[in-house]
Amino acid sequence: MRNNSLYSMLVVLLGGSALVAASAGFSVAQAQTPNTVVIKNFMFSPMELTVKAGSTVTWKNLDGEPHTVVNDAGMFRSAALDQNDTYQFKFDKPGVYKVFCSIHPNMKETITVQ
Repeated sequence: MRNNSLYSMLVVLLGGSALVAASAGFSVAQAQTPNTVVIKNFMFSPMELTVKAGSTVTWKNLDGEPHTVVNDAGMFRSAALDQNDTYQFKFDKPGVYKVFCSIHPNMKETITVQ
């Protein structure tokens, strides 16, 4: 029989990212992938994201409804993303990028590239 205290979990919040570590010290896993935008409840989360030039941003749709990821300047446009589908775009140039869902245009976010 295993000792439950060896398998209890400790959640440490550092700089807005959640880290989950086994209290026994065997492993550490990052709970949220950097530069990831989650689409849930008809919202982009986070609604504002700042990344460095050369970074790739990944969007993941967790809603049961399809969504798209579209730049208002026409630089990129995903196909309709079904539940658990992802879309990635590499931001090479600094700037402010406005993003929306073409199916649900009220869904908006801003990506700032430094």
